[in-house]
Amino acid sequence: MIEVKDLRRSFGPVTAVDGISFNVEKGQVLGLLGPNGAGKTTAMRMLACFIRPDKGTATVCGHDILKDPVRVRQSIGYLAESAPSYSEMTVGSFLGFICDVRKIKGAARKRALDRVVPTCSIESVYHQTIETLSKGYKRRVGLAQALIHDPAVLIWDEPTDGLDPNQKHEVRRLITAMSEEKCIIISTHILEEVEAICTRCIIVARGKILVDSTPQKLKDENKCSLDEVFRRITKHTGRS
Repeated sequence: MIEVKDLRRSFGPVTAVDGISFNVEKGQVLGLLGPNGAGKTTAMRMLACFIRPDKGTATVCGHDILKDPVRVRQSIGYLAESAPSYSEMTVGSFLGFICDVRKIKGAARKRALDRVVPTCSIESVYHQTIETLSKGYKRRVGLAQALIHDPAVLIWDEPTDGLDPNQKHEVRRLITAMSEEKCIIISTHILEEVEAICTRCIIVARGKILVDSTPQKLKDENKCSLDEVFRRITKHTGRS
């Protein structure tokens, strides 16, 4: 469902993503790992058509990110690391706005809201303005907007950022429940999360893919924890 081919992107003298290629299929949960500055967020933003690559391309559900970005955006549920929202809106009005943008109307709109509001556990804050919410609840609203159109592909950057342990558990359970029917990419620094929900992981540093494997295989091959595997691979490759 996702095919990435020699994707590259630079910002001035800094090469953020340096010719990465990989595929992700339906039923896979891919953990995109790497130290700060490794290129994870830039890669996800290119897949979500927020920025254009300098070279290479990718397809999402058969739609090219350069030739057909509108269809790509229709196919994905994207959660940015700092998900934008309108702080003066209530949660309900913001999700209604997202339905308008996604052209979800009538009975389909009611079904979508009836599905995502309890799924993301935001019933209690539905009528509050977003500016009054805790970081955890704001993150849940971000999850809701990414799921409201029931997309085939999810691209989530640090989905559990700001959540308490119970909330993190619920989001992990949600991802696992959706994984059979969707293609999912998540970026996270929480290696426990990778072990809990990811069927595959790619470790990147300085814009390049260093490892593409499964969490269990990496632990078995290196005879150590995933945390230690990560440190060994990325120890001398992070940017300051």
